[in-house]
Amino acid sequence: VNDNGIKWRAVPVDFGIPWRTVYGFFQRWRASGDLARIHAELHQKVRVHDGLNPRTVAVILDSQSVKGAETVSQDTRGFDGGKLINGRKRHLAVDMRGMALAVMVTPASPHDSIPARDQLFRLRLTHPEIAVAWADSAYGGTLVDWSRSFLGITLKTVPRRKDQDGFAVLAKRWRVERAISWVMRARRNVRDYERLISHSEAHITWTFITLMVRRLTRPPRPPRTTPHPVEPVKAAGKPKPIRILTQPQTIRLAPTTLR
Repeated sequence: VNDNGIKWRAVPVDFGIPWRTVYGFFQRWRASGDLARIHAELHQKVRVHDGLNPRTVAVILDSQSVKGAETVSQDTRGFDGGKLINGRKRHLAVDMRGMALAVMVTPASPHDSIPARDQLFRLRLTHPEIAVAWADSAYGGTLVDWSRSFLGITLKTVPRRKDQDGFAVLAKRWRVERAISWVMRARRNVRDYERLISHSEAHITWTFITLMVRRLTRPPRPPRTTPHPVEPVKAAGKPKPIRILTQPQTIRLAPTTLR
């Protein structure tokens, strides 16, 4: 359902379990908090698998507006004037590896700085070790002072370059943008079909659970024991003369070279 984007009633019959049973587990695990616990346990295991501390102290924030289907009610949707999208907005907080720590879905109409307060407050409750967060310029202004004063989180903005024309890879922000592209690989997340906002958050959580399980199946990367090689800087000297061929020359290749 999550990866292929099918309807609940379209669950294959040969799966062995009726679709109502599958949907029942989806709904109960989300309501009881089991889904959040599975995600939290896998997130720590992935970080340990990669040789990192199981808890991160730095996150990157960003949002994505997606169109809402006709099943999305008017009370839970809005119009994003910047992206010209009528639907919902997904707010992600990921670590430096691109794995989500918090997922929140709201109507697309509010400015990013408004639901960001709720998102940062949730991060403070569930991850008290977080000390710094990076985001784009939409999260600046009074939110920076509020985050430092009330939550003890240093919020830093990464603005666009002055000479930037179109898309450009920006420091820190590319990690959360890559995570958003991972979310869009699951076809159920291409458009929001859920009547409940909590179900939309659950589908995004299931997407990251699938990604983390795949990472755990890969062999761990060996730790680097030597620093990255750095090419020595050559001293500026007299430039070499450029050889210009005035007459065509024939290059002969050996038969072994041609083979």
